[in-house]
Amino acid sequence: MATVSLKNLVKKYGSLEVVHSINLEVQDREFIALVGPSGCGKSTSLRMIAGLEDITGGEIRIGDRKVNDLPPRQRNISMVFQSYALYPHMSVAENMGFSLKIAGRSQSEIDAAVAQAAQTLGLETMLERRPSQLSGGQRQRVAMGRAIVRDPDVFLFDEPLSNLDAKLRMQMRTEIKKLHAKVQSTVIYVTHDQVEAMTLADRIVIMRDGHIEQVGAPEEVFQRPETRFVAGFIGSPTMNLQEASVDDGKLAFANGDTLPLPAEFRDAVTAGQKVVFGLRPDDLYPAGHGIHSGEAHDVHTASVPVSITEPLGNETLVFAEFAGEDWIARMLNPRPLQPGQTVDLSFDLSQAHLFDAETGKTLRR
Repeated sequence: MATVSLKNLVKKYGSLEVVHSINLEVQDREFIALVGPSGCGKSTSLRMIAGLEDITGGEIRIGDRKVNDLPPRQRNISMVFQSYALYPHMSVAENMGFSLKIAGRSQSEIDAAVAQAAQTLGLETMLERRPSQLSGGQRQRVAMGRAIVRDPDVFLFDEPLSNLDAKLRMQMRTEIKKLHAKVQSTVIYVTHDQVEAMTLADRIVIMRDGHIEQVGAPEEVFQRPETRFVAGFIGSPTMNLQEASVDDGKLAFANGDTLPLPAEFRDAVTAGQKVVFGLRPDDLYPAGHGIHSGEAHDVHTASVPVSITEPLGNETLVFAEFAGEDWIARMLNPRPLQPGQTVDLSFDLSQAHLFDAETGKTLRR
C-alpha cells in the first residue's frame, strides 16, 4: 500500500477556483473520509487524485511517485463509484476480472484473484449472475470486488452508498469496515453523510467551499470542533448554535434570554464581544432525563415551552423555544410532553462551545 500527499492542490474551471490550495497527508493503510456539503470540492479532489481531473496547481504524490501527469491506469489506484459502473452484459465474475483481462493477465491469474475477492465479499454464489439479477447492495459489493482484484496502492470511494436505502447503507458501512480490516488498504472515501464519515474513518477531512476546515479523528472533530461550520455539520441531530453577546459574566441573547458564561471561556472573551454559543442535544435535556443528569456538572436550568417532540423509541427529541429559536434536546427514558407544555431544560455548560461571531473560529484555548 502507499501514502498519499496533496501539496497546495488547486483546481480551476476557467477563472473559477473550486479547490483552494489544499494540503493533506494520508498515511499508509489509513482510512480517510472527505466530507462536506454538495459543491465543497471533495469529489473534485478525489477525481484529481485518481487522474480523472487535471490539476491546475500543486502536487499529488502516491507513495514516492509524483503522479500529476500520469494517466489513471499508471497510478495503481482503484475507484468505486456511486453508480456501480458495471457492464450489464457481463457476469459478476467477468465484471470483477475485466481490468485484469485488459491488462493481459492469464485466465488462471484472473480466476484466482476473482475467487479471492468473491470470498472476501461473500459473492461466491453469485459469480455467474448478471448485474440485473442483483440487489443494489450486491452490485456495490461487485464494484468493490472489481477494485480489490487489481491489488491497488490506494482505494478511492466516491459516495458509494448514496444510491442505497437507509438499511442497506448501514449494512454496507459494515462491509466496507470489514473490507478495510481484511485488506489493510489505504482508503480515501468521499461522502456528504457525516454519519458514514464518523463510523468508517480513522480521520475525517471536513471541507467547505474548496477549503479544508478541520482534519481529525471522529471523536476529535465531534468534541472539539475548530469552527462554527464544523460544529454545525458534525453530529446528528445538529449542534444547537445561537449568537449572543458577552455581558457581565453572562451570555445575552437578542430576545433578552441569558445563560451563565461557561467557566472554561471566562478568560477567553471580553465584555460586549459577539459570540456564537453551541450545545449538543446530548448536553441539553429535560431535567433528570439526560446522559449527565446524575453527575455534578456546570448545569443551568431554564423553564421553556415545548414546540414539538419526535419520539424515537428509547429516546425523544424535544424541540423547545429558547432565545427566540427552537433548541433540540435529547430526552432519555422519555415521558409524554405536549406542545405548549412548559419543561425544565438542563443546560450542561461544562460541554458548551463558544465561537467568535465574526471569524467563526473556536474560542477554546
